[in-house]
Amino acid sequence: MEATEASSTALAETPARSLAPDNPLLALERVYRTFRQPGAGMRRGGRVTQVSATHFRVRGLSESTRLGDVVEFRGERGNRSGEIVQIGVDDVIVAPYEKCDDIVLNQPVHVDRGVVIVPDEGWRGRAVDALGRPIDDHGPLPRGVRTGEAAPVTPSPLARQRVETAFRTGVRVIDIFTPLCYGQRIGIFAGSGVGKSTLLAMLAAADAFDTVVVALVGERGREVREFLEDTIGEATMAKTVAVVATSDESAMMRRRAPDTAMRVAEHFRDRGHRVLLVLDSITRLAHALREVAIGSGEPPIARGYPASVFTDLPRLLERAGPGTDGAGSITAIISVLVDGDDHNDPVADSVRGILDGHVVLERAIAEQGRYPAVNPLASVSRLAGKAWRDDERALAMRLKAMISRFEDTRDIRLLGAYQAGTDPELDQAVRQVPVIYEALMQSPGDPVSHDPFADLARHLKSREKPVERPAE
Repeated sequence: MEATEASSTALAETPARSLAPDNPLLALERVYRTFRQPGAGMRRGGRVTQVSATHFRVRGLSESTRLGDVVEFRGERGNRSGEIVQIGVDDVIVAPYEKCDDIVLNQPVHVDRGVVIVPDEGWRGRAVDALGRPIDDHGPLPRGVRTGEAAPVTPSPLARQRVETAFRTGVRVIDIFTPLCYGQRIGIFAGSGVGKSTLLAMLAAADAFDTVVVALVGERGREVREFLEDTIGEATMAKTVAVVATSDESAMMRRRAPDTAMRVAEHFRDRGHRVLLVLDSITRLAHALREVAIGSGEPPIARGYPASVFTDLPRLLERAGPGTDGAGSITAIISVLVDGDDHNDPVADSVRGILDGHVVLERAIAEQGRYPAVNPLASVSRLAGKAWRDDERALAMRLKAMISRFEDTRDIRLLGAYQAGTDPELDQAVRQVPVIYEALMQSPGDPVSHDPFADLARHLKSREKPVERPAE
């Protein structure tokens, strides 16, 4: 015992260069202290028993692991990791984060400490992958101080702050018909090629937020740089953290990217920031969830989607929203890629019921050259009552009624059955709705609108024509 204490003191006081093979006593002491800790030098492990294109089975880990645990294995391309997605009596199923075509039978697999995302203020202006590793050329990421539990904790419903304060997005059609509040979760529903990514970038450029977190899930690789540098822009990117998982990455990386983005948003929310989370798109997340679930043996129930998909979506989205007293908020804008322009798709239908509103983009409007291609009649903000003033509410309802009358009579007017002067309300709609559509058109390069109702009134006044009265 005395020798051990003496050697421990000597080890603490001896420079690192003296810990050489010519000092066997200190080398032995270092080995003893390493293996003295409980479980030190020992790692739980198993061996691969079956390999498929997207998963592999490992025997020997069933009794010592839980769902979501991370394992590590060595292939020809170095150390890689995967996540346990199913546990059986004899083996577990692992979904790797990266391509696993070099895994062989009986290959050893060890339980790792897991993926821990610890954001920092220095992450703003950076782009990371789903595991929190930098993918830009700005060097390593600073690591924040780990506090609390590694698993995300959703605030208690009764501990959350109330959603009360509205903000301007600068996009006229949104601020007039579907105004937003801090802590709101709203979806952008659109088919492919209708302009949802451009609208998301316009909303991300709003100066109402301290931090912006952008999650690009299943995006085309060539479009990531264009989206961040051109669409988002240098000014907004300075306060943005981008989490990227492109379409060629594994389903596990696409599945984890939204969780990583939400953890980053929660980090800044807990520090009092007003955070904007932009997720593009949750449909591709659902596709990744489906791929992982079916690969682990779960049966599909709705158009190929297993039941766990519709459990995981609200679990993720409920983490957004206002924080507890003293914290900030996460305002989530979620894009929903509507498959085949079917707005009753299972994912779209499920997400619509979870969010606090939906903005619908229609292909027919985009084909007319009107961008953003928002259908104000089909779009709803469930918190608009907290954002509108009384006079703004009355005007917005009047505008919706006028647009509805205009669209309902489109076929009659095309057939030539409409005659001016027979219906004053329809006459007003025919005269003013096209001008309203012109006023609502906006591109990313246009100036932001700080008072959309005043801008609309000025545009209507500038285009107003005197009504011709019949000669007596």
